[in-house]
Amino acid sequence: MKTILITQIKSQIGRLPKHKATMKGLGLRNIGDTVERKDTAAIRGMIKKVYYMISIK
Repeated sequence: MKTILITQIKSQIGRLPKHKATMKGLGLRNIGDTVERKDTAAIRGMIKKVYYMISIK
């Protein structure tokens, strides 16, 4: 299965609680954190929710 590299590029301070929870679910805590996740529909949905705080490769 393909994988996606997700990097946090913006702070979570002042964001909606649901968006903070989504970032936690993705495994991102600090600016500059990078995680590798499987390319699934669930992960794609999470990415769409917080697209403005992350970078995808």
